[in-house]
Amino acid sequence: MDIWQVDKLVLFLGFFIPGFISLKVYDLLVPGERRDFSKSLLEAVGYSALNYAALSWLIILIHSKSFYDNYRVCYFLFLFLIMFVIPILWPFVFLKLSSWTPIAKHVVRHPIQEPWDYVFARRQSSWVIVHFRDGRRIGGRFDTNSFASSGPAEEQIYLEEVWELDEKGRFIEPIERSEGIIILGEDITAVEFFK
Repeated sequence: MDIWQVDKLVLFLGFFIPGFISLKVYDLLVPGERRDFSKSLLEAVGYSALNYAALSWLIILIHSKSFYDNYRVCYFLFLFLIMFVIPILWPFVFLKLSSWTPIAKHVVRHPIQEPWDYVFARRQSSWVIVHFRDGRRIGGRFDTNSFASSGPAEEQIYLEEVWELDEKGRFIEPIERSEGIIILGEDITAVEFFK
């Protein structure tokens, strides 16, 4: 491989890797269809360019001759931060800003599209009553060992505790020897949450 091909490969990776990392982290945080990266190449390059633009002050600083000559170890540390660590942080920053009230009221679309995903992504402990199409109800506790599916998977919920309910929907006592319950989304008409 000649030097020209190596330079092109380094340039491509330099403009692909930070954006690719940001997209992968975002896809882990926000439920959605599996991304086809063969179609997201330009998007990854665009996010890399935004990363470099936001960090241009740092890039200029570390590429000054005096910095490189005097702080060579720091140079490579900062380069690693710019290429790999900070791109991990951008999706968290974006999601935090998009849910911040002064900005959220001006955003047309929330990044999380389904209320199911939004509610369960918060991972808050709560008591729930699940209503079924046939009129039955199941009460339980959604807590740290519980789980809810996220899009694009079918909606399902695992409650780690199942409780008996009275006719008014009050929680009476836990079902003995219960290890929890998995409820399929196709049977659910509503889910109520209580503190």
